Amino acid sequence: MRKGIVVSAVAVAATAAAVTPAVAAPRPANGPSGVTIEVAMLNGSGCPVGTTAVALSEDRNAFTITYSDYLAQAGGSSNPVDGRKNCLISLRVHVPQGFTYAITSVDYRGFAHLQGGAGATMAAGYYFQGHPRTERAAHDLWGTFDNNWQFTDQSPLDQLVWQPCGEARNLNINSELRVDAGSSASDKVSFIAMDSTDGSIKSTYHFAWKRC
Repeated sequence: MRKGIVVSAVAVAATAAAVTPAVAAPRPANGPSGVTIEVAMLNGSGCPVGTTAVALSEDRNAFTITYSDYLAQAGGSSNPVDGRKNCLISLRVHVPQGFTYAITSVDYRGFAHLQGGAGATMAAGYYFQGHPRTERAAHDLWGTFDNNWQFTDQSPLDQLVWQPCGEARNLNINSELRVDAGSSASDKVSFIAMDSTDGSIKSTYHFAWKRC
């Protein structure tokens, strides 16, 4: 490989600190039968056409997004626009009659190589089409760093945002990666990636289900 909400952040390397997660909503053993998910719209420098895949889990309690060309970098011969990449995905989630859903937690994974003095940010949010509330969080990494990273955002039960019952509203997911070379040597490249050449790195969105 190359490259409010209560937040817990865990990186594989010891340089990142962990925050105790909030208690999220309980999830049933399986989501209701008949759930489907498809991409309605895809846009952004971090997810060119053909580089992003969405898959529903077998138990219908989560879905994953896999990127294959989502990397931001700075330093060396990098162009200024390389320092920020973003992606907007609009998903059409079909929910069986009598049910509704919310996103209770999200696991983000990737890899970063940061020179001493450089920093990177992974930020993401999601919202239902036409709904004013956006769940959003940002996580920072600092060099020297050369490892996999993982961040988990969790929403407590009383703060979940539910899709309105009986309404078909797309779930919109915004994410971005940023790198700042900072005080690192100008000829050294730093990058943060949320992509995978073999499909092993995925962002996982966990559902909470309830009857209307």
